[in-house]
Amino acid sequence: MNAITTYFKDIFHGIKTLLTGMKVTGYYFTHARKEIITQQYPENRDTLKMFDRFRGVVIMPHDENNEHSCTGCSACELACPNGSIEIMWERLADPETGKKKKVIEKHVYHHSMCTLCNLCIIACPTDAIKMGQSFEHATFDRKDLTMVLNKPGSKIRKGVEE
Repeated sequence: MNAITTYFKDIFHGIKTLLTGMKVTGYYFTHARKEIITQQYPENRDTLKMFDRFRGVVIMPHDENNEHSCTGCSACELACPNGSIEIMWERLADPETGKKKKVIEKHVYHHSMCTLCNLCIIACPTDAIKMGQSFEHATFDRKDLTMVLNKPGSKIRKGVEE
């Protein structure tokens, strides 16, 4: 008699947990969001706006004078867990002070190796790099995923110090 009682207790317990799960599912079904969630990509490519926390690709913003905030301190390069950032720099004499100053030649970013972890952005003391909104990076050649972040002829913005 004990085995039969345990058998029916297990059946009723199983039905109870099934109904509990169905209750949660039913709640979300009846209280669904009313706005459209599905994006009609790629038809809406012109109007598509990714949410603010989206991590698409690392970018280095430049102002209208082709100036950036990167001092070449290599903090982002050191923070990157898989080496997707390379900074090539040299020390040149500053024409105003005559002292040698670090100047970046290339700030190379390998998107194919990047895990989009955001550690380089957090490590940057001057906020010179940030995560962009771009997400279309499909390509047939991996070399197309290597980008130089600083624009040709760009220089460091006045007031940004190492």
